This record gives sequence, C-alpha cells and structure tokens, in this order.
Amino acid sequence: MDLQHLDTPPSDAERAAVDALLGPPESAWEGGERTGTDLRRADGGQAARGRRDLLLPALHAVNDRIGWISEGALGYICRRLTVPPAEAYGVASFYSMFSLHERPERVLHVCTDIACAAKGSGRVCDALKARLGPPGHGAGPEGAPSGSEPAWVESPCLGMCERAPAALAIEAGDPPAYAVSAPADPDALCSAEASGRPPEGAPTALSPTTFAPGRLAPLPAEPPAHAAVPQAGGPGLLLLGRIGTTDPTDLDSYRAAGGYTALRRAIALGPSSVIREVTDSGLVGRGGAAFPTGRKWAGTAQRPEAPRYIVCNADESEPGTFKDRVLMEGDPFSVIEAMTVAGFAIGAARGYLYIRGEYPLALTRLENAIARARARGLLGPDILGSGFSFDIEIRRGAGAYICGEETAIFNSIEGLRGEPRSKPPFPVERGLFGRPTAVNNVETLVNVLPVMHMGGPAYAGIGTGSSTGPKLFCVSGTVGRPGVYEVPFGATLRELIDLANAGQEAPPVPRAVLLGGAAGGFLRGDELDVPLTFEGAREAGTTLGSGVVLVLDDTVDLPAVLVRIAAFFRDESCGQCVPCRVGTVRQEEALARLSGGTGDGSDVALLREVGAAMRDASICGLGQTAWNAVESAIDRLGVFAGAPPARTSLPLTTAAPSNTKEAQ
Repeated sequence: MDLQHLDTPPSDAERAAVDALLGPPESAWEGGERTGTDLRRADGGQAARGRRDLLLPALHAVNDRIGWISEGALGYICRRLTVPPAEAYGVASFYSMFSLHERPERVLHVCTDIACAAKGSGRVCDALKARLGPPGHGAGPEGAPSGSEPAWVESPCLGMCERAPAALAIEAGDPPAYAVSAPADPDALCSAEASGRPPEGAPTALSPTTFAPGRLAPLPAEPPAHAAVPQAGGPGLLLLGRIGTTDPTDLDSYRAAGGYTALRRAIALGPSSVIREVTDSGLVGRGGAAFPTGRKWAGTAQRPEAPRYIVCNADESEPGTFKDRVLMEGDPFSVIEAMTVAGFAIGAARGYLYIRGEYPLALTRLENAIARARARGLLGPDILGSGFSFDIEIRRGAGAYICGEETAIFNSIEGLRGEPRSKPPFPVERGLFGRPTAVNNVETLVNVLPVMHMGGPAYAGIGTGSSTGPKLFCVSGTVGRPGVYEVPFGATLRELIDLANAGQEAPPVPRAVLLGGAAGGFLRGDELDVPLTFEGAREAGTTLGSGVVLVLDDTVDLPAVLVRIAAFFRDESCGQCVPCRVGTVRQEEALARLSGGTGDGSDVALLREVGAAMRDASICGLGQTAWNAVESAIDRLGVFAGAPPARTSLPLTTAAPSNTKEAQ
C-alpha cells in the first residue's frame, strides 16, 4: 500500500517525544536514516501495523511536549506506526485536547458546564476575555501564537463540581505540568507572574506540582481527595472508608487498612466462585445501565477465545460527575486491586484502565499505585504465588465524552476514532482487539472488594431487593456541603440533600434537581421523596444515571441550563449517525430561540419530534438520552409555559448516559 506520507519533517523535539515512546526507528521505512539495505527491501511493516494501538499515546507524547501536533509530527508518527496520514488526522482531530494548529504552550481550560455555570463560570470567562482575549486565542488557525501569553478555552465538565467553578491549566514541556484553580479566581488566573516548572526527574508523565503558566499566578495546592468527601472518616463507609484515613501514595498504608485481602480471598475461592459471589451480591453496573456484573463476567469467562481483557472505564465525563475521580485520587490501590480480582475471575492476563485526559492528579496516583503493586508482586507474573499473571496498562483519553461508551473505548484504545460500534456482537463476545472483554466503571469495580470481604449474600442485604449495596452520589449546586456521598440504595433524595445541607440553619429550597446528569432528568422541588433506587427513579420517570444530583434554586436560569445541555450534546456527538448528528444541532437551535424569546410553540413541537427520532434511531446512548433533560424540564418544570403538551406520555428512557454505558 502506498501511504503517501507527508513530506514535512518533524522538529528534533517532536522526533524525540515520539522516539521516547516507541523507541528509535530501525530503518528509513519508519523514519530512521536510509541505508543501502533500505533501498532494496522493507522489514518490520507488519510489526509496525501491530502497534496501531499506540497512535493515541504517540499523539499525547507530542501534544504534551510541544503543546500542539504539527504536520511534521503527525507524518513522523504515521511512518513509525505505518498508519495512513488521513486516518491519523481523523483520530487527532477527534479529540478536543489535541490541537493541529500552533498555539501557546500554556492552555487554560475553563469549565462552562451546568454545575460550574450555576456557580458563576460566566464571570470567570468574562474576566479572562477582557484580559486575555476571546476563547481559543492563539489556539487555532484564526489566532497566531501569542508568546508567553496563555490561550484559554471553554471546556465541558472538568469533574471538579464540588469546587465549582473550575479551571485547569496545562503547560506543555518535558514533563508537562498542570495546575487547578477551583473555585476559579479570575484575578489570580490573570496575574502577570513568571511561570514555574516541575522539578527535573519527575516520576510521572504529569507532575502534581502546582505551577503558574505565563500570566497565571501561583495557585494554592490542590486540596486532598477527602476534601470532596464530607463523610470522610465516618463509620460504616464501604467505598469511601479509606479516603482521608490512609495515604493514597503508600501501598503499606493501604494494606494496613485491609488492602489486598479481597484479592487473597478471591484467589482462595477460585474464578468460578468469585463470579458466583458477585452474582449472588446483586451488584449491577454503576454507570447507569445497571447491567448485572456477575452475568457480564460469566459471559466473558465462558468464551473460548483468548486472550480476554478487562477494561476499567475511568472516562467519567458526564456533567456533574466526579465520584470516580475522588476514588482514583483518594484510594487508587483499591481500583488496581479490584481490576486484578476481575481479571482473575474472567481469566484475563491484561487489563486496560482508560482515564480521561482532564484528570492529571488521578493519573499520577494510578501510575504510582501500579508501579508499587508491580514492585511488590501484586501485579505481573505469579501474583501472590498463585500462578495467576496479570498486568494493567493505562490509556489516557484526550477530551471526548463519547469515549466513555464501552465500544468507543475499544476504538480509542485501538488507535481509531472513538466512535461507538454497532451491537451485536457485544463486548463479552467481541470487544477489545476482537476478543472477549468485560467493561466496568471505577465505582462498579471498587464495589467488588466489599463483596469479597462480606460475601455475596451479606452484600445483597444492603439496600433494597433489586438495588443492592451502597451507591455514590455526586451532589453539587446550591447545597451547603457539595461532594461525594455514600448512602445505601433506598435512601430518598430528600435525605441525601438534607445530608448535604447538614449544619445550615436555613438551606435554600430547591426549585429543581437534575438527577443523572445531562443525560438524566429534572425533578421538581416538591418531588424529593423519590427513593434512590433504579426502580424508584424509573417509576418517577427519571434515571439515576451515573449518580449526579445537581440542586438548583430560583437564582438559576433554567432555560440557559437547557441551552448549555443541548450545546454539550451537540459538541460531543461523534457524528457517526444522522439522528444524533443532526438532531443535537436542531435541538440546540430550537432551545436557543425559546430561551432568547424568539421561539414559539412550533419550536417545542419540533423539539418533541427531534427528541423522539434521536431516542429511537441513534446508535448509542448519547443520542438516545440527549432529549431526556429537555423533555423533563418542559413537561415537569414548565420551563416554557404555554407550550403545547406532549402528544403521548413517554417515560424517560432507561438507557445509560453514553459516557458510562455498560449495557450488553
């Protein structure tokens, strides 16, 4: 095949960044020096094509080092991996954190999603616009690089909703560095200070050292994970109990708190008995689809094909969701142990942990946990002398909500555009690299540890008959103590909000509560006695989704919230299927007219028709749920009063949000 490689040469820094990941090229056919032998034959083409899954890490390597991906760098990556440039361009342009146009080394991502918008992210953006120029300045073809001045961009949810509004600054370099400002302070962000650099020899790709990029002032150190857990240190916590009481960087601290006893019990039980315990526990996926975990593991383990894989979905991008981030930052060894138990149960020798690119601290903690577990014989060959070999590889996303959909993760890891696949075949039959694969999100996996400690029947005794165990909820908005809360299934929404308002003399009365995130639905302030179970939410015409509870009072502009939700789905649609690609655009246009006062009843009728088409005909959960919140706001909250009623009474779909979908 003639790949027609690009002729622009890479810079020395770009070449070094790629070679540091892939190793030096062995011949001119993959970007090395030409020799007499190279003129006659080419070796290694098949091996290079077998490394197509390193395309995303290679793009990260250049973007991290330089701040953007030039034509020369893209061409060099294509030669090294034998990837057609058109395909590599399609992958690089798919992710929002990559830039294919020159931009400053320092980029400030300001969250403008629903939780941060309710907490004043608009004021932060106005201040940055006045001082640094419009968003995207210096970050695209329309803007020239501006020297030491940072670029800033509006970002979807950064997963720091408990500290909204949030901003994340990333500075390219070797290694790259980052800083978090949450709540974001425009004055501090725009102060003219010299930039700092992380210390040389930083142990991980992204150093947690706080820095000041360009005009950005030195920011306070990022708070510990337990600051996001108001219940930290409290008794009876099964999932959050170690956060704030153990050192997340120290394996011995984790083991002293009961770490790796679950893996020891799993090995003593054997794979089939582990799956039986998980099945007996009634544990279902915590990403929204509520698919039984035991059935998923059993289906994967029973396949005759090998190898099998376990994939941890840590691409938590649903607006308002941050529970997985807190687990990874505050208790990273539990995620690694749980993945190892899952790998043992299904007979996998390798697991992939796919983490979103906006979580640099969580990435650092997980890299440290994997390295320490590997050094102590808890990962790698012959774990605990059992003969079981298993290892974990981290893959970093680059800003694509759709990559939280289970089959889109496979495409992203394999070096393809992160678009969902049609099902069947399901992942348990043909998943990552065409092999049987079990996909679980972080919260689901961490629940496996108490199942191993307690036994399946005892775990099933927590919660309700069909919604067993504890559940994590991400409470944000107008509450006194936003954060991650652990409650047993069956607690009511009112009890959860009261817990988040504990200590306040006169907490604000909610006007509405968004349950389940952008792909969920609204409840009125007088509907707070809904039990927080899968069946209770379904009966109320909504969904638990990934556990988002966004509380809104009378000060929040609900039409503007709906426009932001619609803009989110428009931006995050992968564009593969027509109902979603066109429908999300039409939905946003109609909502913008209604919000701006120029719309009428025909726009509401259009919204209903478009929403029904997306729900019925979209390939994946993104399009299927993009109309949920809008529909509930119109019909439940009367946001656009006087609009014609729905022609049929349709309950909200129970399909999971696309970024955490686990159904199969």
